[in-house]
Amino acid sequence: MFDCGLLKSEKFAVPVICVGNISVGGTGKTPTAEMIMRYMMPRYNVALLSRGYGRRTKGYMEVECNSSYRDVGDEPLQIKLKFPDALVVVCEKRAEAIRRIEREHPEVNLIIMDDGFQHRYVEARINVVVMDYTRPFYKDDFLPCGTLRDRVDSLYRAHYFIVTKCSAMSPLEQRLWRKELQKVAYQKVYFTRMVPTEAMPVTASATGRLRAGDEVIAMSGIGNPKVFVAGVRERYKVVDALNFADHHVYSVADIKRMVELLEKYPSARLLTTEKDAVKLRRSRRVPDSVRERLFFQPVKVEFMEGSDDDFLGTLKSDIEGKVHVGDTPTTF
Repeated sequence: MFDCGLLKSEKFAVPVICVGNISVGGTGKTPTAEMIMRYMMPRYNVALLSRGYGRRTKGYMEVECNSSYRDVGDEPLQIKLKFPDALVVVCEKRAEAIRRIEREHPEVNLIIMDDGFQHRYVEARINVVVMDYTRPFYKDDFLPCGTLRDRVDSLYRAHYFIVTKCSAMSPLEQRLWRKELQKVAYQKVYFTRMVPTEAMPVTASATGRLRAGDEVIAMSGIGNPKVFVAGVRERYKVVDALNFADHHVYSVADIKRMVELLEKYPSARLLTTEKDAVKLRRSRRVPDSVRERLFFQPVKVEFMEGSDDDFLGTLKSDIEGKVHVGDTPTTF
């Protein structure tokens, strides 16, 4: 209906960068959005706009560092804690939220819209589509048979493709991915890996620090836990693993299972993801015996060797209109 003109997309004076995908869960949208925010914040007054998936509230809300993830969503809260000076907003009606941001925060001159590629009511100036190397879209299928939530031919609207989790990718594979993705001259393809950084305690109660080779229990509630566990295995000795569904809400039974595993492995620490840490850091259900041994593994996006490394600079030029991002084609 948008393609036929029956429904209209709204353009805004403030530039909007949309970071999205065409599949469900675990492609690396949030680390990519954080990378863009980190680069743009010294140059722009940036706001991050998200639907706030899984929250129990409705409507427009501004995320604060003391917000509950149940009210604003786990990923928006994660981003706010990492960038406390940035405006982070959740709203299921993104066009309505942008109008309110423009009205109430006139200082904002760049909006990053997290997971908004399917939200066609907003016409983003730049669409960044994140793809998971471990789950090639050209071999995938629609839900529930596969992980696709959108048609492959919707990729004609993308300006940039970020292929994530390319820890082992040959130049030949890069050429194959470019062939599958780059159908229009102005579209650019970049290849990245998720690089773990030093493990951090989830709460101030945690004792000691994690060192390479230490025993850990890998725990996650994310879309693609295999990549997380594989990365943990490269640095630590994984003695057990707990995998939950994406955006999992931890129950009393889950906490009991953590306690049992920590009792079973007295030398191990519980190592989880940054998104899960947001949900566990203030939970009253988590006993001190877990808090003392609970750590999370931050990750950062790093461009692959052989991949173009001018993404952020080119993105900035596109925002400022110095580089033409191309007219929207009608076919892919």
